[in-house]
Amino acid sequence: MSSDLIIDVSPSEIVIALLENKRLAELSREKSGAKFAVGDIYLGKVKKIMPSLNAAFIDVGYEKDAFLHYLDLGPQFSTMNKFLRMSSAKNSKITSINRIQSEPDIDKEGKINDVLKAGQKILVQIAKEPISSKGPRLTSEISLAGRNMVLLPFSDKVSVSQKIRSNEEKIRLKKLVQSIRPRNYGVIVRTAAEDKKVAELDQEIRRLVERWDSSIAKLKRLNGPALVMGEMDRTTAFLRDIYHTQFNSIIVNDTAMADEIADYLESIDPDKRKLVKIYKGRAPIFEYYGVEKQIKASFGKTVSFRNGAYLIIEHTEAFHVIDVNSGNRAKTGLDQENSALEVNLAACEEIARQLRLRDMGGIIVIDFIDMHQAGNRHKVYEYMKELMGADRTKHNILPLSKFCLMQITRQRVRPEEHIETAEVCPMCKGSGKVTPTILFADELDTKVLYVFKDLNKNKLTLKVHPFVEAYLTKGFPSIRMKWFMKYYKWVKVESNPAFSLTEYNLLDENKELIII
Repeated sequence: MSSDLIIDVSPSEIVIALLENKRLAELSREKSGAKFAVGDIYLGKVKKIMPSLNAAFIDVGYEKDAFLHYLDLGPQFSTMNKFLRMSSAKNSKITSINRIQSEPDIDKEGKINDVLKAGQKILVQIAKEPISSKGPRLTSEISLAGRNMVLLPFSDKVSVSQKIRSNEEKIRLKKLVQSIRPRNYGVIVRTAAEDKKVAELDQEIRRLVERWDSSIAKLKRLNGPALVMGEMDRTTAFLRDIYHTQFNSIIVNDTAMADEIADYLESIDPDKRKLVKIYKGRAPIFEYYGVEKQIKASFGKTVSFRNGAYLIIEHTEAFHVIDVNSGNRAKTGLDQENSALEVNLAACEEIARQLRLRDMGGIIVIDFIDMHQAGNRHKVYEYMKELMGADRTKHNILPLSKFCLMQITRQRVRPEEHIETAEVCPMCKGSGKVTPTILFADELDTKVLYVFKDLNKNKLTLKVHPFVEAYLTKGFPSIRMKWFMKYYKWVKVESNPAFSLTEYNLLDENKELIII
């Protein structure tokens, strides 16, 4: 399976599209300056203890207090708390967790008010981003993710990914990591570490430890709530988790981002730096590579997948519902049972893709087409498990019920990716009434006059629908030529098929949007 990463960098956000065999598989957005992302480590303050929930609310600087359950404190909480007290002291010379003695693990059946007090400082990590009306979900079991392993400060355990099938390789990696890990650090060996040599793993452990030590050195200067260590930007983190040897290309429309990605790739696989390519075309990068069209086709309420069959996807506050429909599909030679089986198996492929693409989390209920034979229901269940094996997010799948309902739980750590694909009528703006389209050209002429004369801009880029672009640039003399002869300034006209007929954007010489 070939994979390509298309990255659209704009001043407000970075959008990452993963294509598998040229088909959109995942979409991730990162707002510029985004805070409280999964993996960020904060110095927080205990705001309120909730004994009835065996949990506490922690102030980490977000508008709503974050939630921390007792079970998320981690067994080594006492050791971490001891280190935090000692390292925060003004005269303390402790800068590494190697120099402290580990405390006994906390009781698994303990109570939150036995270990936390209101006003207490606490080191926490974002486990779930703020979703809807909820604040972040926290954990005190700190972890630092690398390409081949995850470093666990204050721990002493070493475990190996279950996705590594060879028992000999698991034993080799566990012994190897146990011999090189520093004192008071645990390690989870990731699937990517399979067949890696000791020098490469040792280098990564050292790099993660250095990153941790440099971050906690700031604790003396922090009073909280404050950010101690930010997770790497989502682009690099996304690449860290999905990169494999079958990657064809990583295409980005920003030089600085391309250099950053190339440097990261070189650190994990020096020969793969050449995979990074800079896009310099005139058309938007997603439009050029067909991503925009796939987004519009994949995020609606109704999603077609094969021979007229389609899914209807509904979202509620409590769970998601997916209904499988055969549509007008008909195939000779198949009875109703076999036809239902074929549609359901094909639906599994699209559903597995949609869960990743939309990052749907929580409870998902799928209503498959009725099948009366238990063997066929089992085939659908096994096929869905096989397809979901490629999903990195933790999930659990239950067998189909007698009524062909399947339940899936999928971990939710970020808000679901939602893109509105239905468009408001470009003529009436949803009001049912339209303005005279004959005046549209006059409206554009007025805007151009305002930009050149009142705002005194020397350059102007006008983005419009392709039909309007042709109207402005074709013919002799064209409207654009008339503007040039009138103002002695050139208007660059670009088309964008994603725009509605009368939609347009005005950009200055710095490609910044002019709002009038």
